[in-house]
Amino acid sequence: MKRDPEHVLSDETLSRALRSLPRRQPPAHLASSLRVIASREQRRLVYGRGAATADRMRLFFNNLMRPLALPFAGGLFSAVALFSMCLVPMYPVRGSSTFDVPTGLTTPAALETTAPIAADTGDVIVDVTVDALGRMVDYKIVSGYATPDQSLRRSIEGTLLRTTFIPATALGQPVEGKMRLSLRTIHIDVKG
Repeated sequence: MKRDPEHVLSDETLSRALRSLPRRQPPAHLASSLRVIASREQRRLVYGRGAATADRMRLFFNNLMRPLALPFAGGLFSAVALFSMCLVPMYPVRGSSTFDVPTGLTTPAALETTAPIAADTGDVIVDVTVDALGRMVDYKIVSGYATPDQSLRRSIEGTLLRTTFIPATALGQPVEGKMRLSLRTIHIDVKG
């Protein structure tokens, strides 16, 4: 396609026509928009592409965690408090527990044979301490007589000394133990 020389403007005419046009003013917000774009581009060049993603993730987790932090802390505190309330009765801190669960690891002292009671003692309940060899070491009258006399005490002692015991065990080894023993006299009345 060939151009018609009559319709072609000379360079000088074109320059004059462009100069006669009114000047256009850039919008007021263009300068700040360009600065923001330049700042983002500079940050992307310095920190890499992950900076914007890291900022977004940080903002997301901050917005997510703040509403959940108080309920989470309350739930955790409640769980610890309830667990400690359940745990403390299971493991007593001081002394021996009367709520001991029997296992095969320990066995209490037991009665093997008993000797007859020489005197008329009635019903007497005695706590006996048995050593690791199965012998009576100590005793205490729990009930039966408030103040036993000497003959009753000697009769109980003689009966306990002639009685044989099976010692208590812990992990299969004989150890000292206690047991409660009820002593009764048998009266046989023969008439005839």
